Amino acid sequence: MALRPYETMIVFDTAVDAQSIQQALDRALETIRSHGGSPGAIDRWGRRPLAYEIKKRKEGYYVVVEFAGESSTVDELDRILTLSDEVLRFKILRRHDRAPARVAAEA
Repeated sequence: MALRPYETMIVFDTAVDAQSIQQALDRALETIRSHGGSPGAIDRWGRRPLAYEIKKRKEGYYVVVEFAGESSTVDELDRILTLSDEVLRFKILRRHDRAPARVAAEA
């Protein structure tokens, strides 16, 4: 089965130190690798204000990770991020990189 492209945005708790955030991110990347996936680009947005308070926090540390994997990879990543105390919120989305084929207009 071919690997499908995904991306996840993870919002980490800013109350924990930078080393704990890095360790949680490393655990997520290792989970992707160990379940047949391959991590891609990692975009660290850094500290940003939250749209609304989460667990009495007004700020989060945002990281976007692109990866390729199977549904089992996504399921395990979801489980690991849910159990991680450093993570305030996360969202995993399947990417649709290919634009739909355009129908040529007849002249």
